[in-house]
Amino acid sequence: MKKIYGLLFLLISIVACQDCDQRKPAKEELVSIQNMLEHYFIAIENEDYQMIENSWKKSDSIVMLGTNSRDNLIGWESIKNAYRNQFALVSDIYIAISNQYIRVNTTGNTAWFSQMMNYNFMADSVAQSYSGMRFTGVLEKCDNEWKLVQGHLSVPANIQIENR
Repeated sequence: MKKIYGLLFLLISIVACQDCDQRKPAKEELVSIQNMLEHYFIAIENEDYQMIENSWKKSDSIVMLGTNSRDNLIGWESIKNAYRNQFALVSDIYIAISNQYIRVNTTGNTAWFSQMMNYNFMADSVAQSYSGMRFTGVLEKCDNEWKLVQGHLSVPANIQIENR
């Protein structure tokens, strides 16, 4: 009887781990996500709606929170319209990323990130810059590609709190 339980345990262990070797190593997943995010920001710099859209999951439940309290965008159409409005007001966008932090869950199908951004652009022929912006988000692996499902932009606030 012990031999049967031993064989059963061995068989279950082998079957349970069959797809373990099929997952990309974590380092490859991180590089894949870094590349996806880089392409996303290049698309924004180039005002390339199709490339921006390809960075997002095709779903009505995706969410982007902007720097304004009214910027609670749900679904691709809302996000696309926000980009259209932004691109109508600005040009020559250049985004510099720093302090990027990416993590992938243990099953390899969800990831989250945070990063700092300097967002430079021209508005009314005047150079503008938002330094120290923060961008965080969640990605989902869809058909072997990483897609954004949630994003949040914020700008630093200078709150003066004194020690008492």
